[in-house]
Amino acid sequence: MAFKSPAEIGGTCCAIGRAKTEARLSDLVVLGFLAGAYVAFGGLLAIMVTAGMPDAAWGTFKKLVFGGVFPVGLMLVVIGGAELFTGNCLFPVMSCLRRDASLAGLLRNWVVVYLGNLLGSVFVAYCLGVLTGLLTKEPWLGAVSSIGASKTALTFGAAFFRGIGCNWLVCLALWLAVSSEDVAGKILGIWFPIMAFVAIGFEHSVANMFFIPASIFAAHNVTWGQFFLANLLPVTLGNIVGGSFFVGGLYWFVYLRGKERSQ
Repeated sequence: MAFKSPAEIGGTCCAIGRAKTEARLSDLVVLGFLAGAYVAFGGLLAIMVTAGMPDAAWGTFKKLVFGGVFPVGLMLVVIGGAELFTGNCLFPVMSCLRRDASLAGLLRNWVVVYLGNLLGSVFVAYCLGVLTGLLTKEPWLGAVSSIGASKTALTFGAAFFRGIGCNWLVCLALWLAVSSEDVAGKILGIWFPIMAFVAIGFEHSVANMFFIPASIFAAHNVTWGQFFLANLLPVTLGNIVGGSFFVGGLYWFVYLRGKERSQ
């Protein structure tokens, strides 16, 4: 199974990041919508297969099953092709640090992709989760209600640091996916880190764009204000730190520092 060295991965990430900062606005909107929907598919699948597993009987193994099926979302993003905000905390950041891309291009990508991810996630939550009736009856209603309530009950600090841990692992999954030269290797590289962050209980901003609106639409137990202020804001900030600093920044420092294009 062929794979790249870490230095080669860094170079490839920079090339990917530059392309992302230069992509057409319309492409970013569509691909951002698709990525949000793909991550939501993973979340919906995880709820559907674990809601009927009583905690008393299954214990923490239920978390492993939940985490084991959730990675399908990132597989669709990477292999199918889409723009995911959390992943873009890695690629364009490395490009900017290497002076391959501009800060303005990075911010343009982040804003447009983030909003596209939100639209795609909410679409799946409402149209495919609620209007289909999948999340409006037990045990799935109770499961999505519990998820929404627990996520919005976190303190700002807890949500922030869980966001750091999450995107540290998500961007490592992407780093491993880039290292592989074949689809099977990319799937394996994606699956383990994503399973880990979900089973641990870290917080992913785009996943929460599905889970919490689904709770709002189906159970009416969480408000939009709680969603945006109590969860999405601190988790997003944590995701930026986790991906941009702990993966993009540190790997740039080790493997690409001093190799800027202008030198």
